[in-house]
Amino acid sequence: MEQSNEELDSLVRKRIRALRVAQGWSLEELAGRANLSQSSLSRIENGQRRLALDQLVTLARALDTTLDQLVETASDDVIISPMIDSAHGLMRWPVKGEPGMTVVRQRMTEPPPDNPARMRAHPGREWLVVLSGTAVLMLGHHRRFRVETNQAAEFPTMLPHAIGAEGGPCEILGIFDRDARRGHQRDDRRSGNDCAPDLPRTT
Repeated sequence: MEQSNEELDSLVRKRIRALRVAQGWSLEELAGRANLSQSSLSRIENGQRRLALDQLVTLARALDTTLDQLVETASDDVIISPMIDSAHGLMRWPVKGEPGMTVVRQRMTEPPPDNPARMRAHPGREWLVVLSGTAVLMLGHHRRFRVETNQAAEFPTMLPHAIGAEGGPCEILGIFDRDARRGHQRDDRRSGNDCAPDLPRTT
């Protein structure tokens, strides 16, 4: 359901103030960054002055955001159901705000491979958090990291890498950027726990 103009106007004003406060800036500081008078900015935040497009663009830039984000309204499809890949035992959610980014949940039971030849390397970055159990992340040929429950890891995937379980099953939630996802898709004929999951192809 689309918001009315009045509701959107109020929402944008609240966002401007909230972003300013989050930065720890006074009215005077933000006004200076946006080339506005302090009284004009105060009236904008308090709803006593009309919101002009040129001022919103300037304020968005000063607040290190974009005009689209400043005026963004809630969408109807807030809840996203996962796509189930039974063959690989994982669930996948696309991230709408970042096209090409994917969130994957997977349960692992095997340790990472001992053979460095089975490690992968491809463009991109990956981020993962261990939901339960203990995971082992191998980076390069000599670096081994234990990632416990509620700990996270982030790494560039150009490093040869592999991930598996230690001491029993573990469950991870991984976030892959576009390049990392493509790297796994190109290599999806390989088996085992060589790194986090082989991602299903998307259309």
